[in-house]
This record gives sequence, C-alpha cells and structure tokens, in this order.
Amino acid sequence: MRDYLAEIVEKKRDIVTEAKKQCPLEKVMEKVEMGTFAMSLKFEERPWNLIAECKLQSPSKGRFKHSYSVTQLAKIYEENGASMLSVHTDPHFLGKNADLQEVRQLVDIPILRKDFIIDEYQIYEARMLGADAVLLIARILTPEQLKKYLYTAWRLGMDALIEVHDREDMEKALATPARFIGINNRNLQLFKTTIDNTMELLPYADRKRTIISESGIHTLEEVHKLHQAGLDGILVGEGLSTATDVNKQTREFALM
Repeated sequence: MRDYLAEIVEKKRDIVTEAKKQCPLEKVMEKVEMGTFAMSLKFEERPWNLIAECKLQSPSKGRFKHSYSVTQLAKIYEENGASMLSVHTDPHFLGKNADLQEVRQLVDIPILRKDFIIDEYQIYEARMLGADAVLLIARILTPEQLKKYLYTAWRLGMDALIEVHDREDMEKALATPARFIGINNRNLQLFKTTIDNTMELLPYADRKRTIISESGIHTLEEVHKLHQAGLDGILVGEGLSTATDVNKQTREFALM
C-alpha cells in the first residue's frame, strides 16, 4: 500500500539539505525579523475562525480543476472573511517558497506556512519568508522535536499549529504547552478524508486549547456540525478552491 506521507518526508530531507547549502542557517537568521504572534491575536478577535488554504493540488488527486493562482485565492479569501491563510511551500502541492512571499505582500491577515517540517531550519526559514505560524505534524516528529520546534517558533514570535490524526498523536500534542491543535481528517498514509475523525478525537482533546478541524470539509452542513460540536475553527483547502462560487463558499465557511 502506498504511503504518501513517508514518500513526502523522504523527499523533504533532500529539499532541506539543498536549502541549507543555498542559504545556510546563519544567513537565514540574519534576515529574520521577530513576529508578533499574529495568529494568536487574530483568534482572540473571533469565536470562530476559518483558515483558508491557497491550494492548487493534492498528492493523491493531482492538479485541481480550477484556474486560480495562489495569490488570487489569497485575495478572495481575505476579502470574504477568512481569519488566516494557509500557504503551501511543498512541491507535492505545487507550492514553493516564493508563493508565501508573494502572498505576504498582498494581504494583512496572518499566514500559516503549510509544509512538512522535519528540521528546525525550516522554522527560521518560514519566518524569513513572512509566515506568522508553522504547521508541526505530530506523526513525523518525536515528542522531543515537537517541544523543541514549538519553542523555536515562539522565540521567533510565531505560533505553531500542531497537527494530530489519532489518539497517540493527540497525547504527544497535549504533552506540549501548544495553544493550537489541529485534528487532521485525512488518513496520512492514504490521504482519504472524513470529518468523523474530528468527532472521534474531540473527547480526548483539551478544550482549554484552540481546537481546529483540518481537511475533508466540503459542505456548509459539515461546517455547522463542527461549529456546534464546539470547535474553534476549520482549515479548508480543496473545499474552498474547487467550489463553484469561491467567494460565497468562503463567506459561508467563515460563518459571516
């Protein structure tokens, strides 16, 4: 059975190694400016938050059948109520570092760097590119790495969204002081999705933290179900970018 996550992580090691050669950590750190914990500040403004993902393709489905660019989606999302953007910088999603930099120049709302972070270098790089937060996937990090990377993000004035998929991941996340925990509805090996995963894991979450449901959200009915269950927000990519009316879908998912 094909393991998409293992394939991506293996290739990511090569990408990070090359990035370090092109721009060593010392040079990256020289270009880094302290963040302002923009994600935390934004989430304090609203009881419900939509993180809208500027997504062009999926590793399992390939290129989506829409003609939007990353920057076009970013503007649409910001104008229609998204609290925050998620920008891919991994090539498996047709993402690249330049996308994040371009979006940063266009919008005022916070940006999450969506990538497979396996090295502390990527966190400094994310801040250099203009990201306000990073995604830390519990499944691909040790408990020690998870805590270390969380503290690294905080030292840079950035937030971190720790992504979990099962109870073991949840326990790893709860062993850290992380404020933001995202329950991934996607099977990380098969890349199939169902929001049932959020509903099943929610009882094991610390409800004093900010809990977000990620992926596989396509209908307003699903959004209402997650909202009524007490979630603090959602992260949606394909469900927005492939909608018939992206503007309308964004407003609805942001519960405007």
